[in-house]
Amino acid sequence: MRQELMSLPKGLAEDVSRNLVMVAQLIDEDPEKAYGYSRVALRLASRVAAVREAAGFAAYATQKYSEALAEFRAARRMSGGVELWPVMADCERGLGRPERALAMAGEPEVQKLDKAGQVEMRLVAAGARRDLGQLDAAIVTLQSPELASSAVHPWTARLRYAYADALLAAGREQEAREWFGKALEADKDGATDASDRLAELDGVEFVDAFDDSDDADDADDADDADDAEDVEESDGVVVDDEIDGDDRDGDKG
Repeated sequence: MRQELMSLPKGLAEDVSRNLVMVAQLIDEDPEKAYGYSRVALRLASRVAAVREAAGFAAYATQKYSEALAEFRAARRMSGGVELWPVMADCERGLGRPERALAMAGEPEVQKLDKAGQVEMRLVAAGARRDLGQLDAAIVTLQSPELASSAVHPWTARLRYAYADALLAAGREQEAREWFGKALEADKDGATDASDRLAELDGVEFVDAFDDSDDADDADDADDADDAEDVEESDGVVVDDEIDGDDRDGDKG
């Protein structure tokens, strides 16, 4: 990316770089803000492949799949690379076109991807099969040497998780539990919610301690309010009696 930005005037390159940094920092925690920064970068340097790619990922993160696909295609034309092929196929899924995603999974570009890219393409293809209601085909799609390997890579947890989820959807609960466990073993960064899925399968229910505390506080506040109301009502009776008594005395006079 740095080399691409060097083709821009220095001041412009710095402005674009700052916006791209913000996109990278915010895309997970606040995709909408990241998208806003990506649009600024795009206005400043739409002919830079890295900018188009960043704009594509920001649009993808906000589920603007048509826009994301257009940006990814532009970035690919500019760079000539194939690394965006899986996410482009997933955009087709997002647009409700799983058949196109499956067609892309069979294109020669897939063979040019590195191992991580090929695994990602397999995940997209399996998702497309599920979109079409083809659960058994999705399970078969995920069965691969990468899934069977005991080695742990950055994509291992997600691959095992997807396989477990497909098994569970097919009603194969025991196998699903085993693979959610394997996904959890490989998930050192918390990329999946495998632990929660395992807990659900085991019938474990989580109780939010803070919610219970809040409920108890609310109950205490309600009791205090009732006590205060009782006191006010009691005071009112005494005052009323005194006033009534004075009035009665006055009547006697």
